[in-house]
Amino acid sequence: MTSLQVTLLGITQDGGYPQPGCLRPCCQAVRGKPDLDRHPVSLGLHDGDSLHLVEVTRSLEAQLTMMGAQLVPKLAGLWVTHAHLGHVDGLGLLGREAMAVRDLPLHCSSAFARLIEATPAWARLAEWGHIMPTVWTARVPQPGGPDWSVTPLPVTHRDELSDTHALLFQGPERRLLFLPDLDSWDRTLALYEVTNPRDWFARLKADIVLLDGTFWSPDELPFRSQEEVSHPPVVETLELLSERKEGDPRVVFVHLNHTNPLLFEGSRERQELEAKGWEVGHQGQVFEL
Repeated sequence: MTSLQVTLLGITQDGGYPQPGCLRPCCQAVRGKPDLDRHPVSLGLHDGDSLHLVEVTRSLEAQLTMMGAQLVPKLAGLWVTHAHLGHVDGLGLLGREAMAVRDLPLHCSSAFARLIEATPAWARLAEWGHIMPTVWTARVPQPGGPDWSVTPLPVTHRDELSDTHALLFQGPERRLLFLPDLDSWDRTLALYEVTNPRDWFARLKADIVLLDGTFWSPDELPFRSQEEVSHPPVVETLELLSERKEGDPRVVFVHLNHTNPLLFEGSRERQELEAKGWEVGHQGQVFEL
C-alpha cells in the first residue's frame, strides 16, 4: 500500500504575495525578491504512480516545478473547490497555447461543470479534448487512486459563479481536510449539525486540517468593506478552538491575505497562534497520508 504525499504548493489568498497594486509596507517589503513570493493556495498529490493537483492557479509552472519535473508527465487529475480567481485562473494554461494536455479529468461540482460550459475559453478546453469535466457527488467518497479517496463537502461561501466545497482526503493512514474558503463558521457548521469546528473535525476523523486563515482580524481592510470578501477571521477561529488538546488534528492555516501578519514568522499574532498549538502553513510543506 503506497502512502499519499500531499505538498502545499501555495499558502496565500487569490491575489498572491506580494499582491498586484498593493503599495503598503506588507508587499513593498518583499516586492522584487522572488524567494519571498508566495503562490495562491494549491496542493500536489503524489501516490507514487500519478500526480493530481488541487486548484489550478496562475502559478502553475512554479507549482509543478516544486513537485519535480519527472512527475509532470504523470499528471492524472485536477480537483477544483470553487470558481474564485486564484483557484482557477491557471485553467487556460492547460490548452494548446501552453501545456496542451489531453483528456485530463477535472473533478468538480455540477455547478462548476455548468460554468465551464458557459465560459467560452473553458468550454473550448473541453471541446478540444484538453480537459474532461468529471462531476462528483457531494459527501460521497470519490476514488483518487488505488489507495486513496476524496470526499467533497459543501461549505458556505460566496457563490456568485459556482458552489464551494471542502475536500477530505483519505489516505492509507491519515485523513486531511482541505478547507481554504468559507464565509462563516455558523453557516457552515449548521450544514453538519455541529456548533464548533473541533466537533466537526472529530466527526470527520481528520488528522490534518488545512484551514481558511485569510484574515487575522475583521478590521484588516480599512479602505474596503470586508463583507465583500467575507471569511471567518483567525481570531474568531482561535476563540472557537482555544488551545490544542489531546486528540485534536493538526490545524494549519493557509489562504493568507497579503495583509495578514501571520505571513511574518516573528509577528506577535503568529506567536500567539503557535503558542496555542496551531500552525501556519509554509510553501513546500509535505504531509504523508
